[in-house]
Amino acid sequence: MTAHATGPDEVPGADERIPAHRPDAPDENPVRAEAPSAATVAAPRSDALSDRDRRILALESRTFRYVGAKERHIREELGMTPLAYVVRLNALLDEPAALREAPALVHRLRARRTSSTGEDRDGGSGEVTGGGRVA
Repeated sequence: MTAHATGPDEVPGADERIPAHRPDAPDENPVRAEAPSAATVAAPRSDALSDRDRRILALESRTFRYVGAKERHIREELGMTPLAYVVRLNALLDEPAALREAPALVHRLRARRTSSTGEDRDGGSGEVTGGGRVA
């Protein structure tokens, strides 16, 4: 074995097949050298939930202790009427993005929506009073 001089970037006894990293050398892997553009990083998926929809799901997952507290929070935090909230919440239950965001909540609310349709009948008259609503 012959000894050879080592440079500042080489480790003594290192194999010639493993090149030393040089920060001033150009990157040989062009895929790794390219950074993703701001448009691809910041652009949300077309089926992603909006911020308002996420806040609706978050509010629905909370429990409220007092009568009227949920309605007050809907108006104050979301700036919506309770009726608009219920309409949007029911539409969210059918969206796959909502299922990905909060699967346990969506499954629970879907079950409540489907089970309440048969229980809300008005004394055998055939009129559905609940309409299959969730909230």
